[in-house]
Amino acid sequence: MDFKAHIRTIADFPKPGIQFYDISTLLAEPPAFAAAIAGLDRLVQGYRPDCLAAIESRGFLFAAPLALAAQARLALIRKRGKLPGSVIGHTYALEYGADHIEISADLLPSGSRVVLIDDLIATGGTAAASVALLRKVGAEVVGAVFLIELAGLGGRAKLDVPSASLLQYQD
Repeated sequence: MDFKAHIRTIADFPKPGIQFYDISTLLAEPPAFAAAIAGLDRLVQGYRPDCLAAIESRGFLFAAPLALAAQARLALIRKRGKLPGSVIGHTYALEYGADHIEISADLLPSGSRVVLIDDLIATGGTAAASVALLRKVGAEVVGAVFLIELAGLGGRAKLDVPSASLLQYQD
């Protein structure tokens, strides 16, 4: 399937100079969404995970059906203050400032084989921070899978785990 035909591009969003790849048009078409899940599932299977970790928030859309297909646990990586109970956090640097992500402290068994899932990798900062957070809770991060990779931004190079994407844009 030509997934790019199902992804709307919006110029200058959220700010001038940014080309936004809007997956809501893919999600709105059940055959395209199903094909994307099937393609991502093939990528995930190669890592033999027992857990998928999803990055807030669009990563959740893909990781939930993938976790069911793999009969794997699902762990959610969220922004500060969004998870109940005990959490473990990780603060990381952004180009201008810092951000903070968290995961539930008690839902991911130590030693779990985890694949990180998100809709898109651009510069790789959040994905690399998520790998670091998963390691902090004792996970073995065996790979990362993305629907879209903005290859020209070099995000994959920031990851020290194998990664794969269903489609790439060069800009």
